[in-house]
Amino acid sequence: MKIRFEIRILLACIISVLGILDSLGCSMYKVTLHSKTLVGTNFDAYYTSPRIWFEVSNSTMKYGAAFSGGRIDGDQGFAPQSGMNEAGLSFSRLAAPTPESGQVDMSSKIKITKPTLFLKDILHNCATIKEVKQYIEKHDHSSFMEDVFIYIEPSGNYLVVEPYTLTEGTDSNYVLSNFCPSVTTSTYAHNLQRYHKGVELIKQHVDTSLAFATTLIDTMHVCREKLGDGTLLSSIWDLKNGLISLYFYHDYKHLIQYDLKNELSKGDHYYELKKIFPPNKEFEKFINYQLPHNNLYIRFAFLYCLGIFSFSLLYFLFLVLKKRNPISFKLNQLILLFLSIILFYYIYILSRHTSIVYYAAPYKDYKFSMLDIASYIPIFTLPFFIIQFISNFKIIQSNQWKRFPTVLFTFNSVAYILLISLFLYWELYILF
Repeated sequence: MKIRFEIRILLACIISVLGILDSLGCSMYKVTLHSKTLVGTNFDAYYTSPRIWFEVSNSTMKYGAAFSGGRIDGDQGFAPQSGMNEAGLSFSRLAAPTPESGQVDMSSKIKITKPTLFLKDILHNCATIKEVKQYIEKHDHSSFMEDVFIYIEPSGNYLVVEPYTLTEGTDSNYVLSNFCPSVTTSTYAHNLQRYHKGVELIKQHVDTSLAFATTLIDTMHVCREKLGDGTLLSSIWDLKNGLISLYFYHDYKHLIQYDLKNELSKGDHYYELKKIFPPNKEFEKFINYQLPHNNLYIRFAFLYCLGIFSFSLLYFLFLVLKKRNPISFKLNQLILLFLSIILFYYIYILSRHTSIVYYAAPYKDYKFSMLDIASYIPIFTLPFFIIQFISNFKIIQSNQWKRFPTVLFTFNSVAYILLISLFLYWELYILF
């Protein structure tokens, strides 16, 4: 009867997953009217030190340039997400699923070993999209998996760079989000809300005033319900006049502007946005959210759980396979094995993809993947936790297990309590 009851509990927890692919990522637009081109970008990311920086020209770099971004790429410095050089050439970088078709052989081309320096070199040495295309064609740009780039010159002409394709365009108005245009259907693209909103607004009206450019970038920004996080940095690049307009953390009431020529005259330097903009309550909430990378106790909790689950997997697998293994509570040994595997995997996922905890549960990746399925692990494992807590208590009282496996079982129960507490704090439990 006991086994049948537990099996009914487990069967009741089987989840069917339906993924809806609407990523919450970067977006950009460009509008050209009366010989003036404006480029707007929304940088949707979880970095805590977004900045704008300026790099002057020298004997090996023709043009000085400004870049914005927030991710540190080792000794290469901060990786640029957007930028503009003295010639008025601009670029934007957006995350996008790698195309499954259209692959070409690039084995004979130059390998890109330092992607951040490669991207900055383009703006430091090219003035037109023709020069950009010639530069990129020499390299194996398929190494930029999960990325799509767009380069725009002051005339409004642009070059879209995908992992396997380079496409030039002359449209006066253009909107792009997290997809590769050459392999993406219009239906899929329009299902991305920020892209759809941008396209619809441009259909109604276009001008190159800062007011319109701000309205458009505001329309396309992201603010997620769970933490109020989303668009980290919005930038508007005036390619004709070399002006840069910045907004921090989807607050479009406070604006800071820079003149590229004036800033380059000061030499290499940078500005950290959280220090130059007024305090932002949503950003403060975001950076104070407790995660493994900013809380030592959570890191220790993860290490404790990983250690216990690793050892338990080996030990209880040995007991299960052992011929003289006592049959009492043998189901609990099997559950311990199962939980050790699945929770070890989930902790690994949370460590590699911390952004999951910022989204409302269940998490949906921009391209259906194991992350979508793994988002159900917290609720799926909860009944197992309850079963194990009850059994652990009974085993301690009855002394039916030897001391060591009993203690190890108890250590596992402590790990379950730690994980339940973290899952509750991160709101990873799904309420049906």
